[in-house]
Amino acid sequence: MSRSLTLSTHASITDIPAAEWDGFGDGNPFTSHRFLAALEASGSVGRGTGWQPLHLSVSDGESILGVAPLYAKSHSQGEYIFDHAWAEAFQRAGGSYYPKLQCAVPFTPATGARLLSHDPQARQALLAGMTQVAGRGGASGVHVTFCTEEEAALGEEAGFLPRITQQFHWLNREYGSYDDFLGALSSRKRKAIRKERARAQAFGGRITHLTGDDLKPAHWDAFWDFYQDTGSRKWGSPYLTREFFDCIHQTMRDDILLVLAEDDGTPIAGALNFLGPDAVYGRYWGCVEDHAFLHFELCYHQAIDHAIAHGLARVEAGAQGEHKLARGYEPVPIHSLHWVQDEGFLRALADYLDRERDAMGQEIEALADWTPFRKGAVS
Repeated sequence: MSRSLTLSTHASITDIPAAEWDGFGDGNPFTSHRFLAALEASGSVGRGTGWQPLHLSVSDGESILGVAPLYAKSHSQGEYIFDHAWAEAFQRAGGSYYPKLQCAVPFTPATGARLLSHDPQARQALLAGMTQVAGRGGASGVHVTFCTEEEAALGEEAGFLPRITQQFHWLNREYGSYDDFLGALSSRKRKAIRKERARAQAFGGRITHLTGDDLKPAHWDAFWDFYQDTGSRKWGSPYLTREFFDCIHQTMRDDILLVLAEDDGTPIAGALNFLGPDAVYGRYWGCVEDHAFLHFELCYHQAIDHAIAHGLARVEAGAQGEHKLARGYEPVPIHSLHWVQDEGFLRALADYLDRERDAMGQEIEALADWTPFRKGAVS
């Protein structure tokens, strides 16, 4: 028998107790209360950013049964599953694409659960609730990005349109060492990676891994300089504020791996990773000196080193980047869900996404042929 459930919206993650929110999670650092709270407390999201928190909870009148990170968006920046062309087409047709609702983790192209609940009915209610909130608030639609495959199937049943894009992830096939991983590669690729790593590590300094209490305020000062340089070149201006890094230092330093390159004790480059129960998530990189292959070493090879040493299943190294293929990262499908109120535009999107899925499947299959693995070494 179905129950009567109540949907609520929350203008801040702090409206929901951390213990309740995290009780529905699976350990993913990005959907944790502390990560989302850091975004809000630091001003990285909220007024003036185009990411206005509107988190959802569903309850049975006595207790919360599920939650979802939700934002009202006035642009399509910082999402990594792109809908800019949709926005332009919708507006050319005379519609208003913004505001829209985004069920996502801001600025974070990492797969994870978005419908945080142990209750199937509550997850269905969260999806239905998003469309209701869109209708009441005048949003053009709802977009659930970087969700799980299971959630994609649930959303399709609820009338959302599924979309498949792709990323490059490194998959740990129970390697005992980095040399074990290299042993699965073709001889030519294996030699190329060894040569690349040797050149990178010969930059003249040392590479360190910092996590937990080994992280100090001075490390964040250095990384902020790296982040600003990369952000200004890639996005025009960085998405995150300096205060964000202070917040995660206080609440998440045990969930962080900072890979730092130092020359005579001075940090010159760094890669910021977050750690989940089964994955390393590469998020940001930057430098103040250019050295051959140091970017690949800090962001990709060192992350693999950490995953092997700690028995983690995969490395997710962020969006895009076919150059990751040569370093043992493989193409994997990424799932999202989309729904718009305008029925004509919804039909047009459905037709587009049907064709895109076919093309994406062919692209993933073709990219898989370019991985550096020996024939028969992986399945």
